[in-house]
Amino acid sequence: MWTEATRRQHSRDHLRYGSDLCDEEWEIIAPFMPPPAKTGRPREWTMREIINGIFYVLRAGCPWRMLPKCFPPMTTVYGWFLRFRRDGLFETINHHLVMADRERLGREASPSAAVIDSQSVKTTEAGGPRGYDAGKKIKGRKRHAMVDTDGRALVIQAHPADIQDRDGAIPLLKASRKSFPFVKLVFADSAYGAQRVKDATSIIIEVVKRLADQVGFQVLPKRWVVERFLAWINRNRRLAKDFEATIASAQAFLYAASVMLLTRRLARSV
Repeated sequence: MWTEATRRQHSRDHLRYGSDLCDEEWEIIAPFMPPPAKTGRPREWTMREIINGIFYVLRAGCPWRMLPKCFPPMTTVYGWFLRFRRDGLFETINHHLVMADRERLGREASPSAAVIDSQSVKTTEAGGPRGYDAGKKIKGRKRHAMVDTDGRALVIQAHPADIQDRDGAIPLLKASRKSFPFVKLVFADSAYGAQRVKDATSIIIEVVKRLADQVGFQVLPKRWVVERFLAWINRNRRLAKDFEATIASAQAFLYAASVMLLTRRLARSV
């Protein structure tokens, strides 16, 4: 609920752009940044400005070439984004921030239960892998997300929209065993009730069914948490559609959006 106190707490009017990192947020992310090379030309731009540039593109949804002049050159920011994408940096940061935020609230660092769901989004003429989701009547890509019971993103994957939920869930569940091996129970909708999903890993799949008298949309227990997360990241205009030509870039931006959420949450608790 918005009050005068919460509006002041969430206000970013003192920053250059709303996507910029404040000092408290930068202190959280800074330890994960790659150190300067011991040889070669010294860095001309700080890593803070590089991250600010990436977050600006994510939040504003603009093309890389329309990055404002107050940021480092577009080629520099995009080059670092490609390096972060290759190294899985945003995924690594997200993993550590999830555990830090859980411990902040007195919970175990690694969750034992999670929730999964998917979201189909349209793509543009940029090209890249895509398909047609006959259920949602959308031609584009599908985002699969596994979140903990508070809505923190654990694992996020993207793939063409013509891949059924029951097929897309299997690599998602398998990928979670490496980063969050203590997940024993996953809540999902009936699309994940296939036997091959249940047999893919040792994780127990509990299907949360629709209410018997349900008409139209209605918030359902457990499942609403992952739907809320997908709604949160869609506030970033770069994610309103899938503009990326590659699956790797699409996933990198999804993890970057999760990092932005967690960083702001942790910074406000300092």
